Amino acid sequence: MAEKVVDMEKNSEETRKERFARVATRRTNEILKKIGVLSNCSNKSAYAYTDEEINKIFSAIERELKIAKAKFSNRKKTKFSL
Repeated sequence: MAEKVVDMEKNSEETRKERFARVATRRTNEILKKIGVLSNCSNKSAYAYTDEEINKIFSAIERELKIAKAKFSNRKKTKFSL
């Protein structure tokens, strides 16, 4: 049986899965919109930039994306032992 979460503001119930779908969809769309805004900086007639700067930007994005994706994995963390 799915566990219901009560949203006091909306006075409704939703399952954890429904809540995930709602929140993750909104957050994903916000990120995609921001990536589109960032891509506007590629306009060479409005901005000047180097390949090094572009690589630095995308390295930072890729690093954070890798960290976020890892948080969704079911891998158990290994504990240190001698």
